[in-house]
Amino acid sequence: MRPRPASIPYPIERLGIDSRGADEDPVTVEEPLEIRINGEAIAVTMRTPGNDEELAAGFCLTEGIVCDGDDIAGVAFCGDSEEDNVVDVEVDDRDRRNAIERSRRASYVSSSCGICGKQTLDRIDQIVERFDPGAMSVEYRKVLALPAKMRRRQTVFSRTGGLHSAALFDRDGKLLGLREDVGRHNAVDKIVGSRLLQHFDDHREQSILLVSGRASFEIVQKAAVARIPFVAAVSAPSSLAIDLARRLGMTLVGFVRGSRLNVYAGEHRIEG
Repeated sequence: MRPRPASIPYPIERLGIDSRGADEDPVTVEEPLEIRINGEAIAVTMRTPGNDEELAAGFCLTEGIVCDGDDIAGVAFCGDSEEDNVVDVEVDDRDRRNAIERSRRASYVSSSCGICGKQTLDRIDQIVERFDPGAMSVEYRKVLALPAKMRRRQTVFSRTGGLHSAALFDRDGKLLGLREDVGRHNAVDKIVGSRLLQHFDDHREQSILLVSGRASFEIVQKAAVARIPFVAAVSAPSSLAIDLARRLGMTLVGFVRGSRLNVYAGEHRIEG
């Protein structure tokens, strides 16, 4: 199956102080993707085509529908090609009916930014255990080095300037994988899903999630459900993201730039 393009050229008029002329500019592709579970429509999200199977698998994990890669029997496009924009995840749905129904209600209400009310917080408390505060630590300088490592791998962003990125690192700062998408929450689901489908999910509680933009409530929520204790962002976190990180014993840092960063929760995991 031929991969879908993540960017396409658009004709533009390029203006400068002393110049004007016709040109082309690579623009990020944004299209809807319907996620089905066992043939049943669960969510529609606007995303950048590419790694759609990983996106669907990661969505199932971060929404609490599955617990690990063994719960997923298969992921496949519906129809004759990727252009149909429908992916079906085959899971054993015994004891998952309630999680699937909750996910469908929340996702159809808001497929791009999540639901951040008391119902969601209560649900997180039901499915996420508080993290062990002594299970992981990271050197301060290794955290500072992460954005540069991520930037070197942001290939589509380099062409378009219009994508978010999410990258996973181990505690030593080694890049485990990176995915890009027009939606930061989709980028997180893609990188989580890539590890899940490859069954590299045994060490999630020893990993760091870095996002290229701000750290929203949904980013921290997805990391928590995926059992990732450390979230870092190039930009700012939101108040609700901070509250959730503190509530679950996670580490949350923002404004990771140059030689400085801000620690909003879980400072005990940072050495030096």
